[in-house]
Amino acid sequence: MKLFDTLTRKKVAVRPRGTAKIYTCGPTVYDYAHVGNLRTYIAEDIMKRAIARHFPVKHVMNITDVGHLTSDGDEGEDKMEVGARREKKNAWQIADFYTKQFLSDMEKLGIKKPGVLCKATEHVKEMIELVAKLEKKGYTYRTEDGIYFDTSNFKGYGKLAKLKKEKIKAGARVAMGAKRSATDFALWKFSRTPRQMEWDSPWGRGFPGWHIECSAMAMKYLGPTLDIHAGGEDHVAVHHTNEIAQSEAATGKKFAKIWIHVSFMLLDDKKISKSLGNYYTLEDVEKKGFSPTALRYLCASSHYRSQMNFTFEGLKQAQATVESINDFYARLEGIKEKGKGFVKTAQKRCDAFMKRIDDDLDTPRALAELFALIGEANKAKLGREDAATIKKVLEEMDAVMGFLTERAELTKEENAMVEKREDLRAKKLYREADKIREELAKKGILLEDTAGRVRWSRHATGKA
Repeated sequence: MKLFDTLTRKKVAVRPRGTAKIYTCGPTVYDYAHVGNLRTYIAEDIMKRAIARHFPVKHVMNITDVGHLTSDGDEGEDKMEVGARREKKNAWQIADFYTKQFLSDMEKLGIKKPGVLCKATEHVKEMIELVAKLEKKGYTYRTEDGIYFDTSNFKGYGKLAKLKKEKIKAGARVAMGAKRSATDFALWKFSRTPRQMEWDSPWGRGFPGWHIECSAMAMKYLGPTLDIHAGGEDHVAVHHTNEIAQSEAATGKKFAKIWIHVSFMLLDDKKISKSLGNYYTLEDVEKKGFSPTALRYLCASSHYRSQMNFTFEGLKQAQATVESINDFYARLEGIKEKGKGFVKTAQKRCDAFMKRIDDDLDTPRALAELFALIGEANKAKLGREDAATIKKVLEEMDAVMGFLTERAELTKEENAMVEKREDLRAKKLYREADKIREELAKKGILLEDTAGRVRWSRHATGKA
């Protein structure tokens, strides 16, 4: 299996020593995650599932609940304080609420929970220890507002983003303030005024810088060298660049073997931004009648390194596709005839699907193999052995993609409606039976009358 490494700009083989150690940058929990954020988490989930086919995986994700300022340049207010003021709560309440919302979104989207989900506020001790280690090695200096990392002392700073420090002018990337260089960054910030989240340290009362959090937590749980570090492409130039500098300065070892970055999502061809207010949350998507699985499929239909455009028309098409795949899967259960002439074809498509996935998570071309399988199966005369093989193949594909939704049971009320309709049909009262069918359709439940039984499927009612 190969993945595109941002650092080398090449596809690199995934070769862990035993367990694959993966760290992914989690959310800053001061607000809801929007669909652009969720695209990154979906892509990372597919990556983790794909790697798990080959190796055991240990996945660590952080929850940033302190220290992420409104500017990447160590200026502005802590986003947790911003959220607290916006909602007239304290910062701890904001962090707790939005962490739970994020985990709920993850579950709805079929994103597997990390083996370790670590909160920044619970690892301040490790962050202080890492800053102290950097100080001892001569990589830090003190200003009026904090302890900073001196990038001039770290050879190769900016290699991830191909930055050339001499070309970065003060003010072009960040405000200089008391920093010696525009690329220097805060490891520990002092509390100029009392804060809701602050801790004592050897340098004074304050709070950790955003970048030091990920390095400290990643190395605590995965050691000095990770197999894969992943996140959104907006982290390349600053956050991940700084993580590399401070981590490798502290340990003298390579921080991550492979760097994975998911490209931006646009909204109606415009950049998604919380500051601009042009974004949708998963709740917004659901209120419009679409399923979380449709959003997952929409994201997977574009390559993770390609910029994608979110529209509700596209989501509507994704919803229809997910439903058609699930309907195909359900129809396989009704095939009882003998025969197995399609077994080799199904396995061939499965092998081709996995080959595409192993080539830098090429989900669009992998999905093309899935649709080719469905198209060929619909034209063939399938036997029960064929159906069993196709179901097995679909489940193998789904173990990576997560687009086959679990077939939820009907509610007690819905089941009673289906039974009443069957009773009316038995009495040849077809007009009354059709009315019940229409009522169920409004609820997103479609009925299909087959020989000997009625089959149902649940569809979302989304409208673009």
